[in-house]
Amino acid sequence: MSEEKELEGKVVVVTGGGRGIGAAIAGSCAREGARVGLVARTVEQLNTVAKNIDDAGADVTVIPTDVTDRRQTEAMAETVREYFGRIDTLFNNAGGGTERRSIAESDPDEWTATVDLNLTSAYYVTHALLPLMIESGGGKIINTGSGMGHRPGDSGSAYRVGKAGMWMFTQCLAEEVWEHGITVNELIPGPVATYLTEGRMEVGGPPPFAPSEHVKGPEDVVPLAMWLATQPSTGPTAQTFSLTRRPI
Repeated sequence: MSEEKELEGKVVVVTGGGRGIGAAIAGSCAREGARVGLVARTVEQLNTVAKNIDDAGADVTVIPTDVTDRRQTEAMAETVREYFGRIDTLFNNAGGGTERRSIAESDPDEWTATVDLNLTSAYYVTHALLPLMIESGGGKIINTGSGMGHRPGDSGSAYRVGKAGMWMFTQCLAEEVWEHGITVNELIPGPVATYLTEGRMEVGGPPPFAPSEHVKGPEDVVPLAMWLATQPSTGPTAQTFSLTRRPI
């Protein structure tokens, strides 16, 4: 008798699913039996991840989307509805940004674009998919946050503000949807070696800003992500779960 998979028959949508943490989470969900919707802007990256999932025998569809564009996220939600007919888990994982200068020296367009990528995108995606999740009888929304969104600093204000908004968005949404059987939590990966941190972080070593930290690879985030994805409807909500090695 084959071992029962934890996400058998579930539908999981992952934004930022073309690489890094999102790709790792999507692959793990597929291995646990989920049908997976991959969402990101770059078609080539999505297709690479999708091929790996498809080769493993899982059901996956690619939905190229700029999640900072409301019309595109609405079209994405319609594709999820038409292809899968339901949604059980949403990973709002898209994020990042290159505007790291001080507020006085920052470019206003880059600053607001960074906030949009880390906050507004999660609102657009959630707003578009929430009706289907309610129709599906409940589910889980897992938002990728950052410790930088929990404390101030003298640089990277755009990213900090975006992730701080994600933290509050998580808590507000949890208060609104718990009666529908939907839980909403924040996952903080801590320092991870991805394309965004290339040249600044190496797996196994400390990052330049915190000697106590241990830089992870994307796969190291998967166990916590899967734990959150497999909690019961009565499990935690409005909470922050962190893999950092220092106070957030």
